[in-house]
Amino acid sequence: MDTKIYPLLVIVGETASGKTELAIKLARQFRGEIICADSWTVRREADIGTAKPSAEEQKLVPHHLLDVVAPDEDFTAAVFKRLANRAISDISARGKLPIMVGGSGLYVDGVIYDYGFLAGGDRAARQELNKLGLDQLLERIKALGIGLGAVDTRNKRRLIRLIETNGAVPSKKELRPATLIIGLKTEHDVLEERIIKRADTMLAAGLETEVRGLADRYGWDCEALKGVGYAQWKDSLLGSQTWPQTRQKIIKANLDLAKRQRTWFKRNKSIHWFSTPVNWQEVVDYITTFLNA
Repeated sequence: MDTKIYPLLVIVGETASGKTELAIKLARQFRGEIICADSWTVRREADIGTAKPSAEEQKLVPHHLLDVVAPDEDFTAAVFKRLANRAISDISARGKLPIMVGGSGLYVDGVIYDYGFLAGGDRAARQELNKLGLDQLLERIKALGIGLGAVDTRNKRRLIRLIETNGAVPSKKELRPATLIIGLKTEHDVLEERIIKRADTMLAAGLETEVRGLADRYGWDCEALKGVGYAQWKDSLLGSQTWPQTRQKIIKANLDLAKRQRTWFKRNKSIHWFSTPVNWQEVVDYITTFLNA
């Protein structure tokens, strides 16, 4: 049995920081294939609002773990870890470089720190918790004396999971050997401008139509419609919010997401940061040194 630990390149950063573009260039430079570490692009039919790599981008470089579940199916970081490790082994066995890219910190860390995820909760109990609103879940958490830590308080699934585990967190090991983590660092004003531009591009590409279709087919409790860029449409499509208000909510939700991602990744001292726009030769030289070590 082959027990060799093959190299893994990881690219992290805030939403709209340019991770996908850099990953594709690096994959073409180093004969790599991309593993998407994103809790929303795993879902089929949620394309525009998740900034999923385009068909053209996917033709340039093989992408893994896109479109692996339906919009309304459960999907966890533990499942992602299992599928990602399988993809890493497959890519490496074919002599290619696995490049894991994404802004979902728990998904990334679950793989590179070999998280021991906790067992899933009771399905019936989860269904009851899912009937509660965010404020009710937060009240329940407070009554149980559970600390919120770095949990996204707007993410209903994360709050329910916190209750299910009574605040326990997964076990964590040392960083996976032969792993290089690159982080993209973007000035706040530049990132805000990129987020606004991307939101407008999504709107022009038909995001509203995509959201309407998902809501019609699966209902507003659908997991895909809880994501940034999707949840902000509900009041608009139900007639109690204007289109400009929806646009502003989407932009704010993405700015808030970027802040949470920045907070998560800043704690990781193993990340090697590169300011954007990235100096191409500098990052190529850095990765080459890592691969030749």
